[in-house]
Amino acid sequence: MSNVNNMEEIYSASKIQVLEGLEAVRKRPGMYIGSTSDRGLHQLVFEVVDNSIDEALAGHCSSINLRISKDKTVTVEDDGRGIPVEEHPTMKRPALEVVLTMLHAGGKFNQESYKVAGGLHGVGLSVVNALSRWLEVEVKREGKHYQQRYEKGKPVSSIEYLGETGESGTRISFYADDSIFESDEFDYQFIAQRLRELAFLNKGIKITFTDEREEKTEEFKYEGGIVSFVEFLNEGKEVIPLNPVYLYSEKADCTVEIALQYNTGYSEQIYSYANNIRTHEGGTHESGFKSSLTRMFNDMGKKLGLLKDNQSKLSGEDVREGLTSVISVKIYEPQFEGQTKTKLGNSEVKGVVDSVLYEELEVFLEQNPSICKKIIDKAVRASRAREAARKARELTRRKNALEISALPGKLADCVSKDPGESELFIVEGDSAGGSAKQGRERRTQAVLPLRGKILNVEKARLDKILANDEIRTMITAIGTGIGEEFDISKTRYQKIIIMTDADVDGSHIRTLLLTFFYRYMPELISSGFIYIAQPPLYKVKKGKKEEYLYNQEEMDEYMESKEAGNISVQRYKGLGEMNPEQLWETTMNPENRIIKRIELVDAFRADQMLSILMGDKVGPRKEFIEEHALEAQNLDI
Repeated sequence: MSNVNNMEEIYSASKIQVLEGLEAVRKRPGMYIGSTSDRGLHQLVFEVVDNSIDEALAGHCSSINLRISKDKTVTVEDDGRGIPVEEHPTMKRPALEVVLTMLHAGGKFNQESYKVAGGLHGVGLSVVNALSRWLEVEVKREGKHYQQRYEKGKPVSSIEYLGETGESGTRISFYADDSIFESDEFDYQFIAQRLRELAFLNKGIKITFTDEREEKTEEFKYEGGIVSFVEFLNEGKEVIPLNPVYLYSEKADCTVEIALQYNTGYSEQIYSYANNIRTHEGGTHESGFKSSLTRMFNDMGKKLGLLKDNQSKLSGEDVREGLTSVISVKIYEPQFEGQTKTKLGNSEVKGVVDSVLYEELEVFLEQNPSICKKIIDKAVRASRAREAARKARELTRRKNALEISALPGKLADCVSKDPGESELFIVEGDSAGGSAKQGRERRTQAVLPLRGKILNVEKARLDKILANDEIRTMITAIGTGIGEEFDISKTRYQKIIIMTDADVDGSHIRTLLLTFFYRYMPELISSGFIYIAQPPLYKVKKGKKEEYLYNQEEMDEYMESKEAGNISVQRYKGLGEMNPEQLWETTMNPENRIIKRIELVDAFRADQMLSILMGDKVGPRKEFIEEHALEAQNLDI
């Protein structure tokens, strides 16, 4: 908590506006935090952190500490101004109680107190309080230290004065109500990813995360802000220019920050934010950025003589190939489309971002013509490849129903046409594919064998990717299309299960497939449609009793639990070693099998890992292998 200084005091009880009382949060928690799953549980943490971040946005907080105790108590402490404790002028109750017990009560509704704010717009702390078994709050404000305790949203003590202090800030500790949430397990990586993101977006703020359950502590602080963010995203890649371009402007009550940098890869990464909230579906700020960028490079191409008058214009897709960019806007009243706040709707923001990007980037490119030329040359090559990809894409488009005759000897489709019950097994090799086809449940299970390893999409443009027979067959079978034509509603299977051998080659094929899905069909991952099959590693037999064991740990436990005797052990090196009945029983039967759904917990780390493991640069890959070699398990060379 910070030392109190002489500052203009405009954050007081009179600035707390109350719009409605706290009702039905415990009865219908999903309406306020999205769900009662682990995502909803984590949302409680983020709401309290966002409250501290809003203090930082207002210029009154420089340090935030988050701690998860071994008993799963969450504590968030900041060095902001402290929540006002004096009596609210209209509610005739302490302002602290109003903030913690009434929805839509907070300083964020008053522009003098907070010009911009994220979170749930004032409902955050009261919702956290309502959905906690207990919550304790400490406030250090105006030289005085206070404390109060709540249980299930209701105060169980009055505000207690603890004495004088030379610090200011707020500390909130809470224990999520396990009678409401389906899970009480906090995911370290998921929380760390969000804290890192917040530290990038608010340069200079220090966020410390301590998880006593795992005895881990991480500190996130980036003086470079979103420039550091882009450098982090492009780590291990060959970049143009060497340092990210940073653009900043304040126009029409809107603060715009843009950082961008190209790399020699082929995928684009654009992360857009409004008031620190990730806008997954984009919105007006992102569309303003994209249209301005496309116009800028077409204009600069003609001005520098790199694009001829009779040459077709570069498309947005062309100029964004290999682009990594972070767009962050901060506005007083963001309008988000939909309850999930994933798309910004403020119409005025589009023009502001458009003009900021064009004006600022034009100056940079005119001063750095060699960099401009490299980017335009890359875009021109992308344009040519796009036309080739358009022709190749025609081969993957399903005109009516999937024609099995177009897939000789490959896809064995299921009878059902209901995607909700249909499964596609992508299987390594013809031998395993044959067993899978014979052993499957034909009504709901389809099998697609792959011959060899698919193309590494990290090192190829879309035209070459679509020229790959195995990838083209896979796209056609799934039915969604690819790139701009991708349509998740057209998927023919809502379970796509990657089934490979448990050896090095199998792991490589699995990584190649996951790279393809992540880069070109990410919605399949975010929708929860991609799975990894877990075939057994051993079959053990003692007498007439047979058991399948799925990893080395299970094998060790089995051997320790058995008395001496005649035990036969078979170690499976590949799926092809199993007959159809064994493959069905161990790996494909929904009642017995183990499949793991692929979830994207940390998009930034995932992108970084794929670039390191599958990209062109050998150095970062070698460093990664040397650092993590001892962590490898069940390695079968």
